[in-house]
Amino acid sequence: MSIVTIRNVEFLNNPARFTDPYRFRVTFECLSPLPDDLEWKLIYVSCPENAALDQEIDSCLVGPVPPGVNSFEFESPAPNPKLIPEQDILGVAALILTGSYADQEFVRVGYYQNTEYEGGEEEKLQMEGKKVIVERLVRDITKKPRVTRFQIKWDVSAPQVTGTSGAATSAAVPSADSYGGDGEEAKDDKMVIDINTSQSNGGSIPIL
Repeated sequence: MSIVTIRNVEFLNNPARFTDPYRFRVTFECLSPLPDDLEWKLIYVSCPENAALDQEIDSCLVGPVPPGVNSFEFESPAPNPKLIPEQDILGVAALILTGSYADQEFVRVGYYQNTEYEGGEEEKLQMEGKKVIVERLVRDITKKPRVTRFQIKWDVSAPQVTGTSGAATSAAVPSADSYGGDGEEAKDDKMVIDINTSQSNGGSIPIL
């Protein structure tokens, strides 16, 4: 049984410029007090065919975690454009938030990020064949995340509950190259996760 369940992930500055930091708030429910922190990592995937190009752009520890509904805010720098192949800067990439407890990853939440010129298609056509000007780029993160949960060994026990709970299903984290034109772009900055997700481990960021 999952000790931690994600309730909501809210991006606080979306859309934004490509070079702006990511700012978001994670809300989760914890069934029992955790003796260790939860660790969270943010990973930018520019080229799904080459994992060596993945950028772990930031990580944080969150704790101590009391039982009940908790939330924290996470601010991360933007990915380093110098580490992204020129042909992969524009278009769709993947942004992945992972949660771990006691060095065990128990959840990953994946988003599509679309990057384009501030002037849209017109500016893109004008810049075709030229070096990408990163300062002119804007990003937009899709509204609906994809969640993958992993069973881990928790060092605490969940409170006894009556009745039988059904197991929640997991969805695969998307690859950037599987993005389809029918994907829904973010129209607002709140991304609600409607799949039960276990979470754990983290450090210096306080619970709000």
